[in-house]
Formats: sequence, C-alpha cells, structure tokens
Amino acid sequence: MISVLIVDDDPAVRRLVSIHLNEAGFQTVQAENGKDALTILQQKKCDAAIVDVMMPEMNGFELTEAIRCDYDLPIILLTAKSALSDKESGFRSGTDDYLVKPFEPQELIFRLNALLRRYNKQQSSNIQIGNTTIDTKSYEVQIDDSSMLLPLKEFELLSFLAASPRQTFSRAQLIDSVWGLDFDGDERTVDVHIKRLRERFKNRQPGFKILTVRGVGYKLEETV
Repeated sequence: MISVLIVDDDPAVRRLVSIHLNEAGFQTVQAENGKDALTILQQKKCDAAIVDVMMPEMNGFELTEAIRCDYDLPIILLTAKSALSDKESGFRSGTDDYLVKPFEPQELIFRLNALLRRYNKQQSSNIQIGNTTIDTKSYEVQIDDSSMLLPLKEFELLSFLAASPRQTFSRAQLIDSVWGLDFDGDERTVDVHIKRLRERFKNRQPGFKILTVRGVGYKLEETV
C-alpha cells in the first residue's frame, strides 16, 4: 500500500488530508514539524510527502531540500502563499508540485496519483492485513483461500480502518469518511457496523482485530 507522509503544524489540516487520503486507499503517517518528519523517514518507508510551507523551526522549503538529499519520493508543497516568487522558492527547493490553500482534497489526490505514476509507484487496489486481502475494486474480502462479500457500508468501514492500521478514529471521523458529511443519522451507527464486522470474522482467522479505544473510537490492528 502507498504510504504518504503528511507534514503540517496545524492538526486540523493533517486530519483533513489524512481522512481524504485514507478514503482514497492510501496509508498515512503524520508529523507536526520538519524534524519529526525526518525522523519518521529514517524509521519508515514513505512513498510520497505532502508538506506545509509555513512551519516553525524548519519550514517546508528547508524540509523539502533535506528530503531531496536522501530520498527519492514525490513531494507536494501546501501553502497559503500564492505569489510567483513563493512558487519559485518551492520548485527551487526540489518540490514536484505546489498547491495553494484552500484547496480541493480531490485535486490533491489527482496530483498525488499523477506524481506517483511519474515515479512509477502504483497504487494497488488491494489492502493486505494479516491473512486478509481486501480488494477495493471488486469489493471482495479474501481470507486465505476463502472469499466473502460484505454489505457496502461494512466493506467501506473495514477498508477504511485497514488502510491505516493502528490508527485510532473517532466515530465522527468514521461517519464523515464512510457515510459522508451529509449523513444525518446517529453516530451509534458506527457501533452497529463494528459489531457486525466482529461477528462476521469471529469464527475465522483474518489476522486482525478491531479494537475499541475507550472514550475515543476504534482502530484495527494486525494480530499475526
């Protein structure tokens, strides 16, 4: 699965970008500043980076230059600055693309996919977690040699959690990402669907479990 590093000192922006990338099938890792981002890159393979320009200590231009010294991956700079001179600074630092805030999340995904193709890093339609393969194109879930079809919302919920294992999501985040911003039902809908998923996999060995994080929400973890 394609892993994208999101670097921004604004947690709301990180959350927004992460939710939309997770929906599109990407795994995301977050950092609140340039130093943390470089530490993450040393510890974890990332296939792309989305970097804010205006950050304390190390700005996005400086971080981009640092990434370019040691890593070959596509970089998109996000910034509120739209002046031509700022864009020039961005491209001189080594960025591949430049997107001005506010931006449409779908445009960010289009640009990211275009860069990944240029770097020959293809986004797979499959999510592999434990013994389970989730095919986001055929909507099929395969556990070892057996396959199963889930109701649409259960499938989308499972896919979303599996795309970012070990990451905790609140009920509100799951509602926004799976049911959509215009959903007017109760957040307990998430609890019902989580319970159904647990029942469906109870007597199987999927290699993962869906955990309740008390007072927060849910996360999916690999068990094998």
